[in-house]
Amino acid sequence: MELKENTIKPKHQGTKQLFDNPILEKLSRTHISVPITILTSIAAFLLYVAFVYTDYVQLSAGYVVALFVSGFLGFTLVEYLVHRYVFHMKPTNEWKRKMQYALHGVHHEFPKDKDRLAMPPLLSMALAGVFFIIFRALIGTKVFGFLPGFIMGYCAYIFVHFIVHAYQPPKNLFKHLWLNHAVHHYKDTTNVFGVSSPLWDYVFGTMKK
Repeated sequence: MELKENTIKPKHQGTKQLFDNPILEKLSRTHISVPITILTSIAAFLLYVAFVYTDYVQLSAGYVVALFVSGFLGFTLVEYLVHRYVFHMKPTNEWKRKMQYALHGVHHEFPKDKDRLAMPPLLSMALAGVFFIIFRALIGTKVFGFLPGFIMGYCAYIFVHFIVHAYQPPKNLFKHLWLNHAVHHYKDTTNVFGVSSPLWDYVFGTMKK
């Protein structure tokens, strides 16, 4: 396979300041343990509502589990689509160029920067609230089973993302995910968009190494 040159040459150490304002700069950084702890707590609360207040949400335990799995799988699709079409949007103008760099280009330039391997907690919580409103409007009380799976899908994504960037190739089930993501970063940024799962790369034909 012919190697494709990255538009941004990755640096193996260092970081990049995105904001002149020190507060905004601080808010743009996080260790993954912070959003994972917060979002796991939110997911647990929603599942508590789903399981304990079954008369209110009108969901059986089995249905809640099925919704949770569906939400988890649903996030893997969203992860793939956002990574492919938003994080790697074509910079057809200056605004898109700056937006793409702030959202994802900085990560490709400094892939070892552990403070930028997950969305900041405030943004993560805000998006969780937005998704709750959207899913509540679309699927009603099923949101109490579906959204926790969706949230835990995101937590799985940032957990895997942290592992593949912070550590050497592990000798376990994460090895293939590590290798897949390394291909995306260092060999061909136009393919292999799945981080937590290669499923959608196979479905859409972007698992090209």
